[in-house]
Amino acid sequence: MMTASIAEFRQQARTWLEANVPTEPPPEDGPASRDFVLGWQKKQAEGGWAGVAWPKELGGRGLSVLEQIVWFEEYARAGAPTPLNASFVGLNHAGPTLMACGTEAQKAYYLPKILNGEHIWCQGFSEPGAGSDLASLKTRGEVQGDTVVINGQKTWSSFADIGDVQELLIRTDPTAKISQALSWVICPMDTPGITVRPIRTMAGVLKYCEVFYDDVRIPLSNVVGGLNNGWATAMSTLSFERGTAALALLIGVTLKVEKLLADCPKDRPQMLARLAKLRAEGASIRAMNYRFALDSEQSVPDASGSMIRVAFAEFSQRVSAAAIDLYGLDAPETVGAHGWAHDYLDAFSETIAGGTAEIQRNIIAERVLGLPKGPR
Repeated sequence: MMTASIAEFRQQARTWLEANVPTEPPPEDGPASRDFVLGWQKKQAEGGWAGVAWPKELGGRGLSVLEQIVWFEEYARAGAPTPLNASFVGLNHAGPTLMACGTEAQKAYYLPKILNGEHIWCQGFSEPGAGSDLASLKTRGEVQGDTVVINGQKTWSSFADIGDVQELLIRTDPTAKISQALSWVICPMDTPGITVRPIRTMAGVLKYCEVFYDDVRIPLSNVVGGLNNGWATAMSTLSFERGTAALALLIGVTLKVEKLLADCPKDRPQMLARLAKLRAEGASIRAMNYRFALDSEQSVPDASGSMIRVAFAEFSQRVSAAAIDLYGLDAPETVGAHGWAHDYLDAFSETIAGGTAEIQRNIIAERVLGLPKGPR
C-alpha cells in the first residue's frame, strides 16, 4: 500500500527529473562520456537525489529502500541516462562494499566523491585466465613495509580508460588457500606503473579495457576488509552486483517492453504474444528484485541475488532480440549508437559479466538450494 509520504516523494522525484534530465543523448565513450557522467551525477547530488538510501553520515539522504525503488521507477520513466554508465561501479560496487567493509577513513574520503560526481571507479577482478574462476587470479601484491607492490594484468575492466579509482583484487599470499590468499584494494588509476588499453566491443564502443600493473605501489592503508581477506570482501561486492545493482536497469527494460507492445501492429499476433510473455516475465523478475532489495535493506545481499542476476541477463537479451525482430534491421529505432542494434549486441555480455550464467546457476544450486557441490 502506497503511503502519503511515499506518494509525495514520488511526485517530488518526478518533478525534479522532468526539469533536469538531459535532453541530449550521452556520448558513446571516452573523455566526453566521462564529463557527461560526472556532470549528471553532480547535478543529482546538488538536487539532493544522489544516494537516496545511503546513510546521511556518508553523504546520502538516509531514506528507505522503498524510496530508492520509487526513485529508480521515476528515473526510468523520465528517460534519464542509462544507469549502466561510468558511474555504475562506484555507486553499485565500490560504494556499498566500502560501506560494508571499509575503514572510517576510507568511507569518509571516497564515498562523498562517488556521490558528488568527483570520482569514476572501475573494476579490476577478471584476468585473461581468471574470469568466472576468480579464485585462480594471478595478479600479485607483495607487501613491502607500509606499501603493496602490484604486478600483473586485468581485463574486461569497464571504464578503466576514464576511471580515477579501481576496486582491485590481488593475490597477497601465494601459499595460502583461496579464502586467505587474496586482498581487495583501492588502486588510484594515476599511480605510476599502470597501463590501460581500451577494448572496442562488437557494439562499437570502447567500454572495456585491459589494465597492466608494473611495480605499482599503493599504501597498505588502501586494503579494504583486511589483508588476505579479499575473497570475503569480493563476495560482498559481487553480492551487490548480482542483486540490487541491476534494479534500475531492470525497471528501464520493463518499460521498454511496454513501448514495444504499443508499437507492435495488431496483425502480428505471434509477436504480440511474444511481447506479452516478456511483459509477464519482466513483472515477475521485477517483483523478485523488489522483495530481494527490501529483504537486504539492513545487510549484505545473500547468494539468492544470483537468481536475479541470471534472470535479468537472459531477459534483457530476449527483449533486445524481440525489438530487432519487431522493427527490422534498418528501422530508425534500430540503427545508431543508442538504437536497439547496439542494445542487442551489448546484451551478449550480460550472461558473462559478474559471473557467467553457468556460474550463477552453480551458486543457486549450491548456496540457495543446498544441492551437492559439483566437481572442481
